[in-house]
Amino acid sequence: MDSNNKFKLYLPAIADENNNNISLIAADVRGELTCFAHYTTENQNLVLRAEKEYKTGEFSSFEAIAERFIGEFSLSGITKLAVAVPGPVISRTSAPQRLSFALNADEISRQLNIPSVYLINDLEASAYGLGNDDEQCFHTIHHTQNMVPGNIAVLAPGAGLGEAGLFWDGQYMRPFATEGGHCEFSPRTSDEVEFYQFLHKIYGIVTWESVLSHDGLFNIYRFLRDVKQQKQPDWLTKEIEAGNFSKAIIEGALQSRDRICNMTIDTFMIFLAREANSLVLKLKATGGLFISGDIPVMLQTYLNKEKFYRNFIVSDKMDDLLRDVPIYLVKDQKTIIQGAALYAAFSGE
Repeated sequence: MDSNNKFKLYLPAIADENNNNISLIAADVRGELTCFAHYTTENQNLVLRAEKEYKTGEFSSFEAIAERFIGEFSLSGITKLAVAVPGPVISRTSAPQRLSFALNADEISRQLNIPSVYLINDLEASAYGLGNDDEQCFHTIHHTQNMVPGNIAVLAPGAGLGEAGLFWDGQYMRPFATEGGHCEFSPRTSDEVEFYQFLHKIYGIVTWESVLSHDGLFNIYRFLRDVKQQKQPDWLTKEIEAGNFSKAIIEGALQSRDRICNMTIDTFMIFLAREANSLVLKLKATGGLFISGDIPVMLQTYLNKEKFYRNFIVSDKMDDLLRDVPIYLVKDQKTIIQGAALYAAFSGE
């Protein structure tokens, strides 16, 4: 990564001695798994002490999972807790659609007896977490000698479509959340109009999350299968029935195992490039585009292909700006929980 594009996060309380040698917990709450981690702070850094994953559906509330983690590791003296949630945080509350329970920071603080509790959008947390990574955690998709320091865009297709940004204030990067994944999908070609009509019958409002996510990947596939009459191979039928669709379709494409696999991934990559283009332009993210999430990591080979970049730079007037935007794949899959911990420890909020 270019040395002048390294993260210098705005963490106003990082030098405060009151935040040295404290004990805190961070959590990354997802529909299937919730990850907890216990950290202490030393010399303006986080030190991981313990971590564990739990099946979210086995608990009736976030507090119940937290109590299990605290009890299993016999933790005491916790002064801060940061919870990264897959949805918007408004007035210290969040009710993500992919969770069976809502979260209220004040109620969590009361029940767990932890003085400072923070709720943070998971992609905003991921943006903070990027500042905790080193260069080995990134894979360069596009390098440019003409990068101009500026805002940064973060795009993460996974269970949903996460989008966030880091505002460059001239000295520091300031992460912020968006809900851009819920903006409406816009078709460009006649085939894409047909695809839109297919999804409109299912969803009514068709968002980018309906296209760029695990469900979106399957939506592209079943459109090609059901509308474009591409054959579903027997081996893939078994993988779908076993709940292994995403991994199977990606591996099938990488191995050129069946035509429908390659068509599905090629289409997904075109849409990924289009939405990356839109996010970069909306944020004027001259500082870079960081693509995160489990799907892009599995698709690293495809991200290196010219087709992704060729579609990314398509614009009516802004192609010169887009060509000078560096693009990176985030290989570290723990940026969310690390970023939540960093936010709790040093943001001063």
